[in-house]
Amino acid sequence: MPFEVVRNDITKMKVDAIVNAANNSLLGGGGVDGAIHRAAGPRLLEECKTLGGCETGQAKMTGGYRLPCRYVIHTVGPIWQGGTRNEKQALSSCYAASLRLAFDHQCESIAFPLISAGAYGYPKEEALKVATDTIRDFLLSHDMNVYLVIFDKASFAISKKLYANIQAYIGDAYIDPFFEEEERRRRKFSNALFPSAAAPAPMKKPKGKLGKKQDTMPDFEWADSLMAEKCSADSSLEDYLRRMDEGFREMLIRKIDECGMTDAECYKKANVDRKLFNKIKNQADYKPSKSTVLAFAIALRLSLEETEDMLKKAGFSLSHSSKFDLIVEFFITHGNYDIFEINEALFSFDQKLLGSVM
Repeated sequence: MPFEVVRNDITKMKVDAIVNAANNSLLGGGGVDGAIHRAAGPRLLEECKTLGGCETGQAKMTGGYRLPCRYVIHTVGPIWQGGTRNEKQALSSCYAASLRLAFDHQCESIAFPLISAGAYGYPKEEALKVATDTIRDFLLSHDMNVYLVIFDKASFAISKKLYANIQAYIGDAYIDPFFEEEERRRRKFSNALFPSAAAPAPMKKPKGKLGKKQDTMPDFEWADSLMAEKCSADSSLEDYLRRMDEGFREMLIRKIDECGMTDAECYKKANVDRKLFNKIKNQADYKPSKSTVLAFAIALRLSLEETEDMLKKAGFSLSHSSKFDLIVEFFITHGNYDIFEINEALFSFDQKLLGSVM
């Protein structure tokens, strides 16, 4: 996906460029700065000595040396002084200048730390918002894979209120996977036997009427067996195939047109790579991942019902036994379609992110 929050050591990121949260001298320091210099080796410091330092909010580039990247982009973040000394503008400039420098050197991927959020004291929640807002603005008009690298949970924080609200929503709606599977099988069985009537109360299999083998079958196997027999008797395979509805790809294209979006606006709002979008649009048999389907639902600002419909067309559904599903549902029901904020929340709860292929 174009923008992703990952938990990793930035010195191990295999990207075209990594960003160093440096000081004005560019001669090394502690934290991320020290770790990058140690991993890159002494030649990085030798090149940095030729650069003449760097102003706060600006960026300069060197080679990567022993690092698995081609370049290191050194930027100097602001020291937090209460937010009254243009810290926000300076921090945003760090990200923007680094991204421009990477783009000018034909970089296709770049990895950032959370600049100024360590020893420089910038509040983590506000630093995160500046980072995501600036990166989002850049990606609206550029194609690049951007990673925000978080070393540990302590260095990353979404709003405590938002975290608590999501936690409460999960607590109220969460269903144990075992009970949800039992309910799913009951509905499947009931709908097969009574397609035009309201679902009846759970049924028990008759005893002594189906023979010894059937009588010892678990309830769900007996139900599936009866359903298969009924489907076979009522309809042929050809009849079922003739009932095929609009597929995921068709619904996606239709919804993009209905929203008055261009393709580029849609896949960028979905935080989906252009190449992946083209696969979905041009390959009739391409099967997107659930997180990709949900990313498009968010980009198109679909209601919860429409989201369920889009998921169904791709062979998925929302489940109240999945924290991932409940977190996405929370944002949709609250009318918040900011995919970066949703992914930050998913990251905080150790869930995969929207737009990811797996």
